[in-house]
Order: sequence, then structure tokens, then C-alpha cells
Amino acid sequence: MAEIKAFGAMRFTPKAGKLSELVCPPYDIISEEERKGYLARNPHNLIRLELPREGSDPYAQAGSTLQEWLDNGLLACDNAPTLYIYQEEFTVLGQRKTVKGLCCLVKLVPFSEGVVLPHEETLSKAKADRFNLMCATGCNFSSVYSLYFDEDRRIADPLDAFSSGNPAVTFTTDDGIIHRVWEITDPAAIADLAASFADKKLYIADGHHRYETGLNYRNHMAEQGGDPNHGSDYLMMTLVAMEEPGLVVMPIHRLVRGLESFDAEAILKSCEEYFDVTLTSGDVQPSLDTFAAQGKTAFALYLGGRKSAVLALRDASTMKAFLPDKSEGYQGLDVAVLHILVLERLMGIDKENMANQINLSYTRDAEEAMAAVDAGEANCAVIMNPTKVSEIAQVAGAGEKMPQKSTYFYPKLITGHLMNKIL
Repeated sequence: MAEIKAFGAMRFTPKAGKLSELVCPPYDIISEEERKGYLARNPHNLIRLELPREGSDPYAQAGSTLQEWLDNGLLACDNAPTLYIYQEEFTVLGQRKTVKGLCCLVKLVPFSEGVVLPHEETLSKAKADRFNLMCATGCNFSSVYSLYFDEDRRIADPLDAFSSGNPAVTFTTDDGIIHRVWEITDPAAIADLAASFADKKLYIADGHHRYETGLNYRNHMAEQGGDPNHGSDYLMMTLVAMEEPGLVVMPIHRLVRGLESFDAEAILKSCEEYFDVTLTSGDVQPSLDTFAAQGKTAFALYLGGRKSAVLALRDASTMKAFLPDKSEGYQGLDVAVLHILVLERLMGIDKENMANQINLSYTRDAEEAMAAVDAGEANCAVIMNPTKVSEIAQVAGAGEKMPQKSTYFYPKLITGHLMNKIL
């Protein structure tokens, strides 16, 4: 099953500045304005390598900058093979939480082997970008976030013991999240933890594009006839137990844009065939929370002017007719029901349209979604409940992939505190 190993992480040295000014969120949630802001604060921020924009060939420039930082002592690799315990402490919905994971290298295997399992579809454009960057730098700068089952706490208990003392690294980012890193260098302890993962499956929570890029890069290096021990067989991951109490999955809301023939009244009338439709001018979240607690599929269409329609699927077996080849877990997903019964069937937004985000875009901010409708920038917004961690595991375990943008794990893993220098 999963094969993990320790590594000497590439890290910033004090010469580069404060670590809190050198790290950044994952590349795919950073706007150009935010990217410039990170660099204005510290020109050595990792975003210069992770999301390069400088020069006529930004990827080549990233490779040159990386080598320059290594030569100048701004970056250095740890000498001893190490497993890193990484913890984030944060506040969400008024509650203080922590989530703890193990940062290590994981042997790359095709999804078909059933060891590392995806749960979302990916985009070819994003994979090409990450592949070009990896070829130019020989690094993966940000960790793939994966989950595993640990019901007997065979891994959690040792990790708690190793992280009971003072961390080797502590820093706080501008969003108030506290980041801590502990190091495990004892060979026997490393071997024990590696053995504990030998029967585990890993479920990708965040980083599908990065994992598929890792596979492509490994195959590319093999085709070049290089040293088989060059390191491209492994990718950096942070592994978190499904049972971790601090795991938080946030909803990703949908914005429907640019439909010239959009007719809200007709759509709601058609929805009555499969949904119980409740019109409201109030906050829809209490209703959505209630349906979620009852295990029912529900979401809300915001139509503007504080008017919404809460749609609750009347019969869970409805989806069997539309998705006969999918598992029961997939058929019950809120996003699957929305995409098949409403977006595709009633609004004519097919899968290719969704993938290219022609008439559909996404946001984590419900207020932002509703404001876009009120401003006339969108036909309607779909306010979603979050996907459950158990649903992610069920769908991935069945070898299926959810629609794009089905999950948002909060908080994201920070990028730049630990990096993997492959070459």
C-alpha cells in the first residue's frame, strides 16, 4: 500500500527573512494583486518560485532564481532524513481548532493501483503549468494534502508523543493561523511510522493537479534515461487522519453567468418534479443546516433582491436513473444532484461548459455570490452545504471522482515552510 519515507526538506534560512513573510497560500488561490503584495513585503517570498511571472520565460526564470537563492544561502536542505509533523491552529465559525499531519515523501503510483485515490476531476491547463514549473526547477514547492484512516490511532498516538514538546519552528501568518513544525530524525521511529502506513490508502484532499503532475514528471524523467534514483519516484505530501477532529471542509458556491435565456420562474417550476421548493427572503443557511443534519440533499438558488429558493431532493433514489453506473455515495452528493438535475438538465450547462467555466464560476463566499447576482453580474447563485469527509472517502474508495470544486479543506496547507528538492 502507501510507501512513505523521510527526506531532507529544503527550507528558507534566516538570511532570507522572517518565515511568516516568506510563505504563501497554494498558488491556485492567489490573485495577481495578492502575488504582488507578497513580493512587495519580501522579494524572497516563495510565490516568486511557485507562481512565476517574471521574464520572457517565467519557468526558466524560476529555475535560475532557485539556484541563485541556494547559492546565496537563502535556501538550504536539511542534512538528515526527517519526518515533519505539521500543525495548523486556527479559528473557524467562532471555534478554535487544530489539525495535525505528517509531511513526508510518498511513492508515486498510478490511481489504477488503488493506493492513492483522487476524488475530483482535474484540468489539463493546470497540469501543464505545474509540469513546466517542475521541469524548470526540479522541485515540488507545495505539499499534496491527503487523508487516511487511523481508527486505532496507530499513527496518531506516536505523532502526539513526538509533538508533545516545543516545536522546532513556529510562525503566525497574517490570517492569524499559527503554524508549528516538529522533526523526527530517529531512524527507528521513522521506520516504525513508515511500517504503520504500509496498509494504508491515501485519499487526496487537495492537490490533485500536483499529484498527476508528479506522475507525469516521473514518467518524463524515466523517458530521458536518467538515474532511476533521482528522486522523482516520490512526491511531498502532508498526511492527515480522517479522524482528526480539526478537519474542516467548507462549501464552494456556484455562480451561473451569461445565460441569455435564463428564466428563474420556469426553472423553479421544473424543479418541482424532483425537489420540494421553498421560497424565502431570509437566510437560507438554517434550512440547509437542518437538511444536512438529516442526511438530505439540499441547496439554495439565490435569485437576487434577497429572494431565494431552497431545493430539497424529495426522493434519494431519483439519481439512480440519471447515474446508474455511479455508486450510491456519488448519487447522494449535493454537487452531483445540482450538476445533473439543475445545471445540466434545466440550464443547459454541460460538463465541458463547466470545465471551461463558461457559464459557471465558483466562490467560497456566499455573500460575494449573492452580491454578484444583485449587481447583475450573474443570473443566480447556488448556495451549497459542505461535502462531508465521509462522502469524500466513500466516493474515492469507489474509484470515482466528484465534479470539480466539490470540496475546500480549510485552512489550506501553507506553501514554503517545507519543500522537496527532487534534483
